[in-house]
Amino acid sequence: MEKNQKNNNEIKFSATIAQKDTETIWGWGTPAGKLRAFRRAQLIIEGAGLKAGDNILEIGCGTGMFTEIFAKTGAKILALDISPDLLVKARQRGLPQDQVFFVEKPFEAIEETEMFDAVIGSSILHHLDIKKALEKIFFLLRPGGVFSFAEPNFLNPQVFLERKLRFLNMFSYISPDETAFVRWEMDALLREKGFEEIVIKNFDWLHPSIPEKMIKLIKEIEPLLERTPFIRDFSGSLYICAKKPW
Repeated sequence: MEKNQKNNNEIKFSATIAQKDTETIWGWGTPAGKLRAFRRAQLIIEGAGLKAGDNILEIGCGTGMFTEIFAKTGAKILALDISPDLLVKARQRGLPQDQVFFVEKPFEAIEETEMFDAVIGSSILHHLDIKKALEKIFFLLRPGGVFSFAEPNFLNPQVFLERKLRFLNMFSYISPDETAFVRWEMDALLREKGFEEIVIKNFDWLHPSIPEKMIKLIKEIEPLLERTPFIRDFSGSLYICAKKPW
């Protein structure tokens, strides 16, 4: 019942978001946001080693913005989302129907009859019961398969306030049940569920509201911020990559 209620909350929330400029609400529509999204997609692609012929599961594809970038690798993608309203936007992208398959289904309901070379996603795991999600992803991956995701960092001040003060109208873009992750806690969970070769990287200092004239400056100092101990822990996002043992 609790899981169904959570999914119903997400579907209802997504219906509201879908009526607006979804990418802008999520921070991907501004000049800085577009660069941020592209970098995020590239991290996921490179970590998963996506290439033509790979069999990929994308969880929480939403409007298909990231799916469109992933599809350029030539990989075959099963793209899931529980929101029919967001999937309308995804299908309007006109991606090759013999390569990309948009399916309206909760991740929890996917049949465990197929194994994937990689399971990927952007800002989706924090909507799920993470322990159960990791168990299912591990099962769905073929031996040697890759887990590759980008997620919000709970230690980032904005992300922290969004989750703690979501009742404020200024944070109306946050859904009722979503959370965020801490790097070392995620590392421990992945090890507990059997993953290996775990890499969790703090990244993302280019806020979507950064004025276009300041983007170059932020991009120049971003690598330093991401390498500096303690400071890097407050980045906007976490890139998370791991493998299922052979």
